[in-house]
Amino acid sequence: MRTALTFLYRAAEILGAVFLVLIAVLIVSQVFARLANRMVPGADELAGYCMAASFFLMLGPALRRGAHIRVGVLVDRLRGGPRRAVELLCLGFGTALSGYFAWYWLRMTYDSYDFGDLGQGVLPIPLWIPQAAMGVGLVILVIAFLDDLLAVIQGREASYQSAGMQSEG
Repeated sequence: MRTALTFLYRAAEILGAVFLVLIAVLIVSQVFARLANRMVPGADELAGYCMAASFFLMLGPALRRGAHIRVGVLVDRLRGGPRRAVELLCLGFGTALSGYFAWYWLRMTYDSYDFGDLGQGVLPIPLWIPQAAMGVGLVILVIAFLDDLLAVIQGREASYQSAGMQSEG
């Protein structure tokens, strides 16, 4: 199971990085097109969709690596049982909240697909396509929260704690 989860997080990172590269390609092509008095139709909206996809796909892997900004003022001062209790509370709340957002985002994505919603820009892109990438990212975030929640329940450290220690050393 750990191998499958590691693969999932890595695949999300790689796909998020691909979307970042696509943003760079779109921007550079737009710059060169303008130098030639041309235009790349829909480049702005495509770059926006790529940025949203990249951001959402990287949420879960960023949590696992300890890259999210966390307010540890209280948690870092606690030790033993109280720290574990607060950590479980935070991870439970994060799992529930991200699960709520993922569920409703995926419902909205299905509605966009069902109604045939199209983007309002130059290119009539079906909105469910960028929304689906964002939904996948939210589902991966839920899995990452649940993964850490189960680890703390089993008495192990959350992934972001050990990742933070490794990056500081």
